[in-house]
Amino acid sequence: MTDTRFHAASILADDPLPPAPTDICGLPQGAAAVARGIARLFRRNQIWVAPEIALPNGRRADLMGLDSRGAIVIVEIKVSRADLLGDAKWPEYLDHCDRFYWGLPPSLDAALVQSPAFLPDTTGLIIADAYDAEIVRPAATRPLAPARRKSETARLACLALRRLNLLHDPAAPGEPY
Repeated sequence: MTDTRFHAASILADDPLPPAPTDICGLPQGAAAVARGIARLFRRNQIWVAPEIALPNGRRADLMGLDSRGAIVIVEIKVSRADLLGDAKWPEYLDHCDRFYWGLPPSLDAALVQSPAFLPDTTGLIIADAYDAEIVRPAATRPLAPARRKSETARLACLALRRLNLLHDPAAPGEPY
């Protein structure tokens, strides 16, 4: 059972990743907790996200998904001050979504993403823990070009369907997927 679960987890991330840390009750901690809370908030609002989505430019979005109108949303999760302030690659995500959010835990000072370097007029802010999340600052909508939207939506749909298929019927060891 452990081997199958590890295999399924590696399929979900597109790369083998260690399991997310959990607390004594089995709840996720760190970035996994923030991702869970955001996914719950989005689910209630008909926004469906998947974790760890590779982008065509070589970057990897922590959460990426679609809302009920087909708008593409990306969330970049940061759980430490050093990681947030040291991230210079995040603007490269903006060309792949209609709305971009920062996802932070309650323990991280949200004032950090108010500075001009974090484009507060463009980016949204979500504060989340393992149980729930709240949009503190809505993200501005910057519509993608129709051709980009079509390619991003098709790529995201294929990836989600591949992951779902491999969860229901994991590939045999050594089988390409």
